Amino acid sequence: MSAPETSGLAGRSALVIGASRGIGLAVARRLGEAGTRVAVVARGDAEIHRVAEEVGGHALPGDAASPAGAAVLARAAEAVFGGSPDILVNSAGSFMLAPIAETDPADFQRQLIVNLGAPFFMMRELLPAMLKRGSGHIVNVGSVAGRLSMPGNGAYGASKFGLRGLHQVLAEEVRGTGVRATLVEPSATDTSLWDPFDPDGRPDLPSRASMLSPDDVARAIVFAIGQPADVELSLLAIRSAR
Repeated sequence: MSAPETSGLAGRSALVIGASRGIGLAVARRLGEAGTRVAVVARGDAEIHRVAEEVGGHALPGDAASPAGAAVLARAAEAVFGGSPDILVNSAGSFMLAPIAETDPADFQRQLIVNLGAPFFMMRELLPAMLKRGSGHIVNVGSVAGRLSMPGNGAYGASKFGLRGLHQVLAEEVRGTGVRATLVEPSATDTSLWDPFDPDGRPDLPSRASMLSPDDVARAIVFAIGQPADVELSLLAIRSAR
């Protein structure tokens, strides 16, 4: 990475939710390379410890998809860093494809709680300290499905459209406080979330070769975080040029 991309990141602290795979893992790697102190979160204990060792960070096994779980993670991060983290990256996600008429209510609720509830719970825990301090950066990983309506995305799209709305309110509420907020909306990204759907075998889905890589998205996230304190990249819509 070039110097402008990592300007000011060395020595800062970051909590990355959903860091065991995909975009979250790529973000943790890049932040670690930039000298950021990183705490990584995922539900799998062994897996997240492996990631922490790889990126030179701290493993925080847990689940942000409940108010109690988010509270535990926030306190654990504060213990690790000696205070509230400078950066929060909400990158945990759940994905499904199903027509609305065939969507199980439990699956719909799962999409909402993971993709929308977890970011809200983590923001609610960490934002007060950022506001009091007058600095901080919250990054929410959304999706192209949060701004474009596509068949089969009833539950997933509802959660990501909701995240976009939550972010827009957040951006207005933190304006002028020193806290920055960024929503990143990538197009289809080649992660394990696609594995159950065999995108290469379906003409209605993008091929894996045409998708973004997790590192493509991570580079954009780290670029946004690395901007000068008086510059906010509120929305990054990313798509593959392939």
